[in-house]
Amino acid sequence: MANTIHVDVVSAEDSIFSGEAEFVALPGEAGELGIYPKHTPLITRVKPGAVRIQVAGRSDEEFVFVAGGILEVQPNRVTVLADTAIRGHDLDEAKAQEAKKRAEELMQNKDAAIDYAKAQAELAAAIAQLAAIQKLRAKR
Repeated sequence: MANTIHVDVVSAEDSIFSGEAEFVALPGEAGELGIYPKHTPLITRVKPGAVRIQVAGRSDEEFVFVAGGILEVQPNRVTVLADTAIRGHDLDEAKAQEAKKRAEELMQNKDAAIDYAKAQAELAAAIAQLAAIQKLRAKR
């Protein structure tokens, strides 16, 4: 399969995906990125959202939620170093809703001594995870 690119998606806890792909799409810092084999080298931040991997020889896509991280692209290799990564089939909508609710409550509690930047980041990650779940549902 000459027209593929090796993809690794890893988090601090686990290797989430490793294999050959025809295409990878993910949320970069400046917008949605689409990576094909022989892509120009690139390093950028990844925003919370869905990583879609068109696995070589399969009609369906592999789906991974990342809560941010770093993307490195070489002509024949894509590496996503994620802060947190969850396989699509392991996403839990109830947990994401609860995390969103908790972050919103923290941000509205003016009396609490909280880190607003951290609360905002948690809220953004929860919202991105819920959006990823909706995207995954629409594909099925």
